[in-house]
Amino acid sequence: MSVVPAEVLPGGDLAVAETVPRAAAELGPRARLWPSLVAVYRAQLSRARVARIPLLFVATFQSVGIMVMMRGVVDTRAEAQSVVAGSSVVVVAYVALNLLAQYFGQLRASGGLDHYATLPVPPASVVLGAAAAYASFTVPGTLVTAVFGCVLFGLPLGNLWILAAVIPLAGAALSGLGAACGLLAPRPELATLLGQLGMSAALLLGVLPPDRMPGIIQFARDLLPSTYGVEAYARTFGAQPDWAVVLADLGVCAGVGVVSLAVAAWAYRRAAVR
Repeated sequence: MSVVPAEVLPGGDLAVAETVPRAAAELGPRARLWPSLVAVYRAQLSRARVARIPLLFVATFQSVGIMVMMRGVVDTRAEAQSVVAGSSVVVVAYVALNLLAQYFGQLRASGGLDHYATLPVPPASVVLGAAAAYASFTVPGTLVTAVFGCVLFGLPLGNLWILAAVIPLAGAALSGLGAACGLLAPRPELATLLGQLGMSAALLLGVLPPDRMPGIIQFARDLLPSTYGVEAYARTFGAQPDWAVVLADLGVCAGVGVVSLAVAAWAYRRAAVR
């Protein structure tokens, strides 16, 4: 005859303990946007650091060469302002639009998005972190181009501080477009083509004086977000700049940047689940 301990009988301590559902294991906190963005930014910055010198040289040399060629064509001070401002923003367009489209196109084709999809980070942090890392390389080249252009055309250097707003805002607008092109293009070759076309549009529509353009080209120029950064910088060369208009141009860049980066984040989620 076996004896059953009283504690395992119905109503006993062990029986009661087994009938109580166990609490689910507490998961770690979700990764927030800002810490995730900083982590992705640092990783992308260290990865792209190898190509920093060729990147800066190509982007800066291209813009400086454009200004040297335009030196013999420009007749008025207003045209010189447009050329210098446009050439400075072209450095941003070369990296933010062209190279970022190529990067995300290759990342999608090689399966690199699968790595980021496994990380507990918001999709927006991946897009913003990569865009910010690539845009960081444009700062020295843009400053060198702006200073060289002002000296070449005899323009004042006093308002170079406006580039502290033009570079990130125009860069955000173009980075979102570049990332979206790379993520939505079905093949990396097409992403490269779209990036090249976008950069060429920013070069032609941003550097050439708008007064010499036909009406249809001026309309296309108004559709390109980088031209508002060009206009904001060019307006500061005057003796009494209209700061309200400058802020309005920068506001357009900021608004397009928010929309384009949101589209790029959606494109990233769309590409990552496939």
